[in-house]
Amino acid sequence: MKILFASAEVAPFSKAGGLSDVIGSLPKYLEKDAEIAIFTPLHGCIDTKKFNIKELENSEMWITFGSSPQKFKLFMTKLPGTNINVFFVQNDWYFSCFQEVYPKWLDTRYEHERYVAFSLATLEYAKQLNFRADIIHSNDWHTAMIPLYIKANYKFDEFWANTKNVFEIHNLAYQGIWFEDILDFANMRKDIVYNEWGCEHYGRVNWMKGAINYSDKIVVVSPKYADEILGSEFGEGMDYTLRGQTGKIEGILNGIDYEVFNPKTDKSLVKNFDIKSIKNKEENKKAVLKEFGLEYNPERPLIALISRLVDQKGLDLIRQVENDLKNLNADFIFLGSGDKSYENLFIWLSNNTPNIRTYVGYRGDLANLIYAGSDFFLMPSKFEPCGLSQLIAMRYGSLPIVRATGGLDNTVVGYPLDDSTGFKFWSYDGCAMKDAICCALEVYKDKYTLGAMRESAMKADFSWKESAKKYLQMYKSLS
Repeated sequence: MKILFASAEVAPFSKAGGLSDVIGSLPKYLEKDAEIAIFTPLHGCIDTKKFNIKELENSEMWITFGSSPQKFKLFMTKLPGTNINVFFVQNDWYFSCFQEVYPKWLDTRYEHERYVAFSLATLEYAKQLNFRADIIHSNDWHTAMIPLYIKANYKFDEFWANTKNVFEIHNLAYQGIWFEDILDFANMRKDIVYNEWGCEHYGRVNWMKGAINYSDKIVVVSPKYADEILGSEFGEGMDYTLRGQTGKIEGILNGIDYEVFNPKTDKSLVKNFDIKSIKNKEENKKAVLKEFGLEYNPERPLIALISRLVDQKGLDLIRQVENDLKNLNADFIFLGSGDKSYENLFIWLSNNTPNIRTYVGYRGDLANLIYAGSDFFLMPSKFEPCGLSQLIAMRYGSLPIVRATGGLDNTVVGYPLDDSTGFKFWSYDGCAMKDAICCALEVYKDKYTLGAMRESAMKADFSWKESAKKYLQMYKSLS
């Protein structure tokens, strides 16, 4: 079986969110059962020397979009620790010129052009390499054009005649919506795709709708989110379309790479630990507090939040109860970047409260140290397709405090159930979040219960091993 993964980002080469971790990890666990190729743009931020990324001979290719010819080149390296080929589509006009995966303030039309170009170039390069995929696994709206191209432009192309399309929804909120003229740029068969059974959605092109309609299988990144998106609250205006495709939808929980996120070997930590040496976790807590200028007190818990600072993450709940948080017997560390309103809120709290500190930006080493040093990990998400941060936190013995939505509900066992691994609240309300935090603070006083919950959290298995089996079964069901 041959599987082609197409993604806007792939760890460790490029990373902006959880999508990169999925595409950088899942193929490792499929390698024994399938021949895999990964295609991704060669973003300007990718370190070609560090990862030994080399240009392939005679790879130059010209493709005309609308009336605009574009030159592409193809680069390649191996996914670290595997024999899997990762191919990088290079283009100076759309990707190499930026030092970010998703540059801010881009013109929306230009953003669509970028991923239309990448998607078509991926299919053309796969043909040039004679990689006749049994499965093409596309991810989110950035590569949602691929199922449409296969069903329209390549409808009578014998090379793709037996190829099945899998489309994975990592976040339904971002659908890729633009005006009809983008189809002219894409050289796509408008007579086939631009209708209510294709990619037309309320008079606009919606790439994700097109992929939902034209794919052979739709994967959603957690079982609960797969159910939630069928209703109006979480359906983002796509629930009607999804309810018509329920036979194709499958919820498979994402995992994390336990070789990467391992407190016993993580070089970012001041002192490594595992379940048997959990006392060493406290040394990391001391280091985090020192880093942020807070005083260490063994009777005072540390609560962390590491997140993109966007509405989805429930950060307005913190704004609702900011005065209450100042007075709790706990310290808070926030790390992330995103919307200026939330960045400004966290900076203001950091400068005007004795127990809240913020790092605006992202540093992988600091993030891992915070996971290891915190006692509790806050995720008050408005919605959460899967969530990886709570899985990493549990791996490092930090108990999640989460709103029971999507993958958070699937992965966290709420106190006081048997084998509890964290704390849950259900209402999207600041007071409900504060009550869950206060419950966690009470448990912190009970060292026996705290220790038992930490052990349950660290023993919970959210590695890719089990999830990969479900992906493989799904792929085989299509062949």
